[in-house]
Amino acid sequence: MLSERTDVQVRPGREGDLTALTDLYNHYVRETAITFDTQVFTPEQRLPWLLSHPEDGAHRLLVAQDVPSARIFGYATSSAFRPKAAYATSVEVSVYCAPDAAGRGMGTQLYTALFEELRKEDVHRAYAGITMPNEASVRLHSRFGFTPVGTYREVGRKFGVYHDVAWYEKNLRDRAGI
Repeated sequence: MLSERTDVQVRPGREGDLTALTDLYNHYVRETAITFDTQVFTPEQRLPWLLSHPEDGAHRLLVAQDVPSARIFGYATSSAFRPKAAYATSVEVSVYCAPDAAGRGMGTQLYTALFEELRKEDVHRAYAGITMPNEASVRLHSRFGFTPVGTYREVGRKFGVYHDVAWYEKNLRDRAGI
C-alpha cells in the first residue's frame, strides 16, 4: 500500500521499467474500460511501444518512481496523434497510475513534468481521449487547461458494454497555462 508520504522522482522511462509498466497497464486492460485493449500484453509485446518514446522529442514516456523502493507508481506519455505528416505538431497524451496511487497527486506530478518537456518541443496541441464516465480523469485534464471538443458515442465495446470517449484538447503554446 502507498503511504501518505512518498519520495517520488519523475524521470524518463527506460527499458528496465518495461515489466513494471506492462504490469501496471495490464491492470487497466483486465479490470477497466479506460483502455480499449482487451488482451493483456507481455513485456516483449510492449517493447515497441516503449521504444517509440525516446528521452527527447515530442513523444515522451515519463515514470513516477518511489526513490527508496524503486517502485513505479505511474507513467505519462505523449504519442503521435495521427500518422500523417501534417499532424506532427499534435500529440495524444495519457496518464496511468497504480491503483493504490490514484488520488495522491501522481497524475498531476507526471503531467506537470510532461508538459514542461513538451513546451521545449515543436508541439502545438495535446489531445486526450477519456472513456466515459471517468470523473477523475476529466478533473485532472481540466486542471491542466484541457477543454472538451467532442464525444464519440458508443465508439468502443468492452466487457459487453459500449462506451463513449470524450475528447479534450490543450493549446501548448499558451504559456499562461500549467
